[in-house]
Amino acid sequence: MTATVLTPSTSVSVERAFVAVVVAVTAGAVEAVLRTAVELDDPGSDVGALASGLGIRALVYLVVLGIAFRLRAGDGWARTTLAVGLGTVGLASLVVEPMAATLSANGFGELIDGVTPISILIGIVRVVHIVAVIAALRYTFRCDARARFAGRG
Repeated sequence: MTATVLTPSTSVSVERAFVAVVVAVTAGAVEAVLRTAVELDDPGSDVGALASGLGIRALVYLVVLGIAFRLRAGDGWARTTLAVGLGTVGLASLVVEPMAATLSANGFGELIDGVTPISILIGIVRVVHIVAVIAALRYTFRCDARARFAGRG
């Protein structure tokens, strides 16, 4: 029986991509917890739905982290999976909600009406999440990363 060893990459860009994915997942988890805390403040909140939502997010984040470790080990399929997953569905899910709110607002005043410190914090965490995803994608396709994945996959 052969054991798979998850060794660090020899590519600086792959290492940076790995760190960026970890930052993105961490930001996503923090945002999920913050949003859940806000929802729990509402007396009519459905605790079961909130718990299942957190469970699903946790599962997705664990899968993404597992793929990130395979990326770090040099598996080409992991790079492709993260590029497609993070670069399409992941990034779209991060920008659709704020864009929809911006487009549906009847002016700037309506957009900032009801802003709270927690909503500002959630916004900051969302920006960190988006920047980390974009950084991960960028680093994943730099020259030294491409050389690392050449012939592997």
